[in-house]
Amino acid sequence: MKRIGHAGSILGVALALATGGAAPAIAQEYANRIVKLIIPFAGGSASDVLTRIVAEGLSARIGQRVVVENKAGAGGSLGSNEAAKAAPDGYTLLMGASGPLAANKTLMKNLPFDAEKDFEAIGLVASMPNVLVVNPAKIPVRTVKEYIEFARTHPGEITYSSVGNGTSQHLAGALFAHKFKLEMRHLPYRDAGQMALDLVSGTVPSSFQLIPNVAGHLGEDKLRPIAIMSDIRSPVLPETPTMAEQGFPGVTSSAWFGLFAPAGTPAPIIRKLSEQTASMIADLKVRDQIIRIGADPMSSSPEELRKLLSTDIVKWRDLIVATGISIN
Repeated sequence: MKRIGHAGSILGVALALATGGAAPAIAQEYANRIVKLIIPFAGGSASDVLTRIVAEGLSARIGQRVVVENKAGAGGSLGSNEAAKAAPDGYTLLMGASGPLAANKTLMKNLPFDAEKDFEAIGLVASMPNVLVVNPAKIPVRTVKEYIEFARTHPGEITYSSVGNGTSQHLAGALFAHKFKLEMRHLPYRDAGQMALDLVSGTVPSSFQLIPNVAGHLGEDKLRPIAIMSDIRSPVLPETPTMAEQGFPGVTSSAWFGLFAPAGTPAPIIRKLSEQTASMIADLKVRDQIIRIGADPMSSSPEELRKLLSTDIVKWRDLIVATGISIN
């Protein structure tokens, strides 16, 4: 997997994926009609905006319209299931995300699909790392170490917010509390806007939050970013160090997004889509659009995306079982 940063690496990703030789006839014929791209979340969300950027970029490369269809519900499982059950012909794709495909496998009983068996991976497009933010008037800290010390001296008093039970933000906070054996209370919200306002007012003093949900409120007098929960710094918040840089490696949580097709989609089509997805993410204009919404452009091979999915299923399963997290 590669975070897209400089022109050299951009070209390298595209060229590496484009050297597989001439495409078979089935790939040459694809696509000859509209392609539907399902996003399993509501319109207007950061993931919805990302999906529309991807749809536009992909459409320009495959020579056919890519139409976005929002299918929200059941924590992203409703739309994901519809994509899993679609005809495996390359004309229905899914903007897959770590929550519906990885965490929900453990969080939800009787999930109607198996992400590892029912989908063909195409490639990553972006990642949205969570960032630990605090209301500085309520929690006057500047580092992860200070936050941990504050939490230990105020057991059970610190509340952290998310946009729902089982979301990446909820799991990020649970991971942090579990890792450092802290007594913290989780408060889920249905509305990201209200959640951000309550953070700014101090009603809820901290959050492990996707950057787009709090980007408009960051500042010394509003919300203070303490640490990025990814392996490297985010281009959106370049001055904010990672957890690892502050001496706490392994405490990572990001919502990743990648393209998937129903299982059984012909390999030549998957290969063509993978190549064109990498080319799209390598495009400077597309990359800048993704960064502007608070996400990190990412690129991967289908194999790397499959490995990431399997790794995340185990990671979040272990945490959910250990902490007893429930979405009910």
